[in-house]
Amino acid sequence: MYDMFTSLDPVMQALIGTLFTWGMTALGAALVFITKGTNQKFMDSTLAFAGGVMIAASYWSLLAPAIEMAGERSGPSWLPATVGFLLGGAFLMLVDRLAPLLNNSQYMNDIKDNKAKRRTTLLIFSITLHNIPEGLAIGVAFGALASGATEAALASAVALALGIGIQNFPEGMAVSMPLHRDGMSKGKSFFFGQFSGMVEPISAVIGALAVILIKPILPYALAFAAGAMIFVVAKEIIPGSQEKGNAELASISLMIGFAVMMTLDVALG
Repeated sequence: MYDMFTSLDPVMQALIGTLFTWGMTALGAALVFITKGTNQKFMDSTLAFAGGVMIAASYWSLLAPAIEMAGERSGPSWLPATVGFLLGGAFLMLVDRLAPLLNNSQYMNDIKDNKAKRRTTLLIFSITLHNIPEGLAIGVAFGALASGATEAALASAVALALGIGIQNFPEGMAVSMPLHRDGMSKGKSFFFGQFSGMVEPISAVIGALAVILIKPILPYALAFAAGAMIFVVAKEIIPGSQEKGNAELASISLMIGFAVMMTLDVALG
């Protein structure tokens, strides 16, 4: 099977690699189906856990690679990370302002609380944005093989897809569980949870096809996604997980989520 995979076109390899990462996102999102009831402490802890996952992913999956990529080029290595990070936060601030318009969507009818609807909108946007540059990174890794693949380069691209796929498991849960907490049905929570990973195959194919064009802006794209995620964690996830009086439990859950994602990122990085 590995020999068959290595014989494929790099674009097809990138597509297959990100179909795996999407599948892992859906698997994590599917955990919403095995939760019972809507215990407030459990729901607040899962929301905070999601925040911890997002903070860790923002640095180890996004900012650190952005700085490393920028360091390989001329100019200050911190510039793309700083610019992209601030633009990501500014973009989510704009989305936050437009959220009341988006909240009228029929898909949000399950959620009665307008504040929860806004948090839901920002959460979906931020996780989806985070997955776009990850898909681009996989596409670039496989697309670069077209200029002369080596066994080591192919193994590195495969390892990247495997690592991102495993990391996507808690990220799928980090979307579906908070959505269910805010009142969305399990079916819709799963849909949006797996949908956040659906963009990876699309962006991977784009990255593989346009590797020369995409690669220079990849550090900015990675940092942009990180800024968007930190904005939603600071503005919505942390306050939302503590608004029902479970501040200590939420704080512990956030740290556990951070530790889990940090471990995955560092071990699989």
